[in-house]
Amino acid sequence: MTLKPHQSYLTTLKKYFGYDSFRGDQQDIVEAVVNKNDCLVVMPTGGGKSICYQLPSLLLEGVTLVVSPLIALMKDQVDGLKANGIAAAFFNSSQSSGTQQDIIEQVATGKLKLLYVAPESLQGVHYVLNEKNISCIAIDEAHCISSWGHDFRPSYQQLGFLKASLPNTPVIALTATADKATREDILQQLKIPRAKQFIASFDRKNIELEVRPANNRLTQIIRFINKRPNESGIIYCLSRKATEQVAKKLKTNGVNAASYHAGLNYEERSKVQEDFIFDKTQIVCATVAFGMGIDKSNVRWVIHYNLPKNIEGYYQEIGRSGRDGLKANALLFHSYADVIQLRNFARGASNEAVQIAKLERMQQFTEATTCRRKILLGYFGELLEANCGNCDVCKNPPQFFDGTIIAQKILSAIYRLKGSEASGMVIDVLRGAHNAAVMEKGYTDLKTFGIGSDIAWKDWQQYIIQLINQGYCEIAFHKHNALQLTEFSKKVLFEGAKVALTKPVDYNEIKKIAEKEKQPKRTKVNTLFERLRQLRYNIALEEGIPAYLVFSDATLKEIERERPMSEADFLNINGVGQRKLEVYGDVFIAEILDFIGAKVKKPKKTDTHLVTYELYKQGLSIDEISSQRKLKSQTIYSHISKLYSDGKAINIFDFISKSEVEAVRKAKIALGSPNALRPYFEYFNESVDYFKIRLALGVIDKEQ
Repeated sequence: MTLKPHQSYLTTLKKYFGYDSFRGDQQDIVEAVVNKNDCLVVMPTGGGKSICYQLPSLLLEGVTLVVSPLIALMKDQVDGLKANGIAAAFFNSSQSSGTQQDIIEQVATGKLKLLYVAPESLQGVHYVLNEKNISCIAIDEAHCISSWGHDFRPSYQQLGFLKASLPNTPVIALTATADKATREDILQQLKIPRAKQFIASFDRKNIELEVRPANNRLTQIIRFINKRPNESGIIYCLSRKATEQVAKKLKTNGVNAASYHAGLNYEERSKVQEDFIFDKTQIVCATVAFGMGIDKSNVRWVIHYNLPKNIEGYYQEIGRSGRDGLKANALLFHSYADVIQLRNFARGASNEAVQIAKLERMQQFTEATTCRRKILLGYFGELLEANCGNCDVCKNPPQFFDGTIIAQKILSAIYRLKGSEASGMVIDVLRGAHNAAVMEKGYTDLKTFGIGSDIAWKDWQQYIIQLINQGYCEIAFHKHNALQLTEFSKKVLFEGAKVALTKPVDYNEIKKIAEKEKQPKRTKVNTLFERLRQLRYNIALEEGIPAYLVFSDATLKEIERERPMSEADFLNINGVGQRKLEVYGDVFIAEILDFIGAKVKKPKKTDTHLVTYELYKQGLSIDEISSQRKLKSQTIYSHISKLYSDGKAINIFDFISKSEVEAVRKAKIALGSPNALRPYFEYFNESVDYFKIRLALGVIDKEQ
């Protein structure tokens, strides 16, 4: 298998994905995969996991097989790859046998670079699962393989056969959320024990974290949304009924919202998801069934109407906001009623004890009096020394006292117990309890036995939670919830580090703190960003793809800031690759120039298509008009189509044949008259250009 030179990594990254540099460990991961090393990649949502296997697929000969759990996720990824000019397809049970056979042939003949398959559909592609065809295997959402994970799926447990069948093919397992136990399980079950591990920072600094008591949630949510007009968001609810009630309440208050849950049929769920992706619906109120297949980069906030069942799920769900790196918000409402309901859900499960322990950790997160980001990162084994400054606790800090001696007593007890006991036993030892468990294990002989008898049991419990939240100790869920020391522990025990604690709180007596009223900010409707956003929306409608696949919000913000006025400058924008420059560059540059002209109050320009018309009447060809106006020929063709539709004297059959019009007419009938051009483009297997389709539709519409 021949490889392209190492220096081509950045060239390929810019050409197909529009980025000038790699983020974090991306380049090291790409290099490891290209060199046929197995890898485990744990990287937060929005951190750029897909680049880690999509880029190697372009550098290796053959097809990269991507195992993915949801059809929606596959379709979204494939659409994004095609938008970047990369040959990709998905294979699943929703396709006809003819389509499936065509995809198999494309794999066998090397016409594809990536093929997405659900684990249940792997049997359908077994004919091409060999090392001649397959260059790399990517297991997306790899935490689904582990019963320790938060989203266990039995169908994933068969995937170990892939490495056994293709021992020389690199396997890359990717997930956004996996604690230590889950990571070990992934490596074991995929049969890649010596895989290189890349654990990226879990810190999504752009997401502001906030927790509130569940009092008057709907009132608070409506106020929250009104401060953020036109922003996309997701509201996660525990039940189907709640999703419908919240959506109904929002709609009665003039908010464009829809509900999504497993009780809807496939068509209904698909419509809600598609409308959200295409920015036709602003807000989706959903159960946790919604979101894994959503690669929408411009979700600006996530609200948890109910308490999530564990920190992994919470972290993954809030990670669906701010994927473009811009500011985002995560608001969580909590109540004891949610805790009771989630406990009932866990009852009888095969891993009931693990589920309950993780739920309790989630509850402790909501009741924390220390930096919430520290708690999140510490849960995944990443210790943060300084407070984040971007959570509600940091912005409204509680009163602290010097709790160093209390912390030393707790950590000493954990050390004497050799990290083998859960918090209940640690507290019993500290308080000098003489119960049967303590006596049988001989813990009365420990030096720490009884050194904390002056502090109440429930107070010790809260102090331990605070130490866990600050990263001074951790819960080993896979070892019966035993408390264990961390690398921060020795700083307190041996290096004189001070520990700040807050006095224990009776949560039953906490009173609601009224939220300060703020007037919603008025949005500027004629900013360049808004005009670029509207242009992007119109292009997306015409091509039948989600708006963020044209350009992300982050790319639009950079275009707004840099205001590129030439193709070279436009190509320097992050997120603009060669294909997107060719397809969209001229119309975005024209929009920038028009905006600047409006801002300096220059005389209003003649409509651009009328300028094209004057040159057409002079007998200039499309290429000559394109050259004189410094616009791409596709743009000139779109002018011709509009001029013809407007009744101008255009001989349309100079540009398109009658047989081509008839072919598009048949396609229109077969497809059910779609408004977008992309379905036609795909109908003709991408052999008919967009401008031809547009011209033909103009002829057909005028006839009708």
